[in-house]
Amino acid sequence: MDFLLECIGFPPDHSLEDVVARVRARGEPAPWRGPTGIHLRYPLAEGLEVRVDREDDQDYWSVWPSYRVDHRLRVALLETRQVPDSPYDAFLIGVANPRLPRRAGVGCGGEAPGLTPDPAEEEFLLATYLTDARRLPADLPRGHVLAVSIAGFALDVSYVGENDGLRDPAILEQPCGADFRALGEREDPGGCMDVSLRIRRVRHIENPLTGIEVEVLEVDAPGRPIELFVSRWQLESEGMPPPRPGWRIEGVFLFTGRLAGGLPRRQPRRRGAFG
Repeated sequence: MDFLLECIGFPPDHSLEDVVARVRARGEPAPWRGPTGIHLRYPLAEGLEVRVDREDDQDYWSVWPSYRVDHRLRVALLETRQVPDSPYDAFLIGVANPRLPRRAGVGCGGEAPGLTPDPAEEEFLLATYLTDARRLPADLPRGHVLAVSIAGFALDVSYVGENDGLRDPAILEQPCGADFRALGEREDPGGCMDVSLRIRRVRHIENPLTGIEVEVLEVDAPGRPIELFVSRWQLESEGMPPPRPGWRIEGVFLFTGRLAGGLPRRQPRRRGAFG
């Protein structure tokens, strides 16, 4: 997945061995990874990170982009899948913005009875790659609501431009003008979504290892805005313009994230009669 590093400011011709060497020299242990092998993170700037992993029985390095997001998205668990050759990660499939339980005098989603739910809290199917899956209990029931922090990294961008050029005009009528389609076939890469999203803001973070500015796209989505990262080299090679606020982006993104809440509390050990 080293081509994903383009999304965080590493040019296509940048040496992968150089990235691994720098992280090994200056990195710090990545939390919730394995007790064996090497698992390191290297903070770049403003939440942007690069991570490297290698198990004891592997002769190659896995190198990943990462971005720490402050806000949380509520996700009702549908399924988790193991990641091949990476025992400490998992693919999570769930329903984002699940309706809150109905309470006396309050309807689903917190609205008063008889009123339409807030479209900004509309449910949608979410697939994401969890980098701290060791925190997940093995017996979490289907429907259990977790809080996750996620960001998306472009695998393939198909469109950047005005909203009138999107793939399906009906998307503009959906909540927040957002469309999420999880890639659910077994042969599809896990944690990936085919999306059509409206760009609300573009920020810039400089990758200090390359001096290249990385564009952070904040896009509209039900519940919470989501941050996306794209490869400027892919856009240039396919003749696409740089993203702008108010425009739309469409394509397939790998969503990675971490657990930010919703985990059941661990039960304390029972003490014997004499403590």
